Amino acid sequence: MLRQTEPLPTKRPILTLTLSGRYTLVCPSHSQPLLVPFRSVPGGNGLGGRPPGSAMFISVQDLQLQEIPFQEEFSAEALELGSELRQAAPAKASGRAALVEEHDGARRIPDIRVVGKVSTRLEMRCARCLEPVFKDVNSSFDLVYRPQGADAKPDESSISEAETEIGFYQGDGLLLEDVVKEQLLLAVPLRVVCREECKGLCPLCGRNRNLEPCNCSSQPPDPRWAALEEIKNKLKQ
Repeated sequence: MLRQTEPLPTKRPILTLTLSGRYTLVCPSHSQPLLVPFRSVPGGNGLGGRPPGSAMFISVQDLQLQEIPFQEEFSAEALELGSELRQAAPAKASGRAALVEEHDGARRIPDIRVVGKVSTRLEMRCARCLEPVFKDVNSSFDLVYRPQGADAKPDESSISEAETEIGFYQGDGLLLEDVVKEQLLLAVPLRVVCREECKGLCPLCGRNRNLEPCNCSSQPPDPRWAALEEIKNKLKQ
């Protein structure tokens, strides 16, 4: 349980720092740190704490009070990464989240900036022989998430290169778990092989040619000659 050393005032002034005339970094103007405000997923304890094992929720409401540091560990296989990828070791994520307001005319868009790093070990399959391949991940990230629908444009409108690097969140914020999963998926190449000289599986009998040879022809039969091959076999009988 987090303890509060002194009562918090009912209202705290907010200091806004304008960056490049387009963004505003929102932070408290006091120097004494607040309680680290965690929010859990629905059913949790909300501001000031969360039940053990619940997911960390980065809330816009909490970020209006202060920047939120995080240091989380996800046990092995806790993160769902799809059918072709497995989390083989605990994933450790650390960093901070802050509120960055974008000025769009009279509108202020509450973007969430998440900066940090994640490390773990992933298991996937070799693209040639399907044997397990392990990859250690140590990735740093600096991400911006915008409320979904804030950039609504006509269907034929073009987007800038900067806009392609912006993620989106729904509702009051986002789950740190989703940020971590996204970074782990991006860290994996589309095609992985166990080694460059991997011989792969035989396309005819399915044997792993790295472990045992097979007597199959290196060239698969042409299916267009299948009917003639059948007649040839009947004539031999």
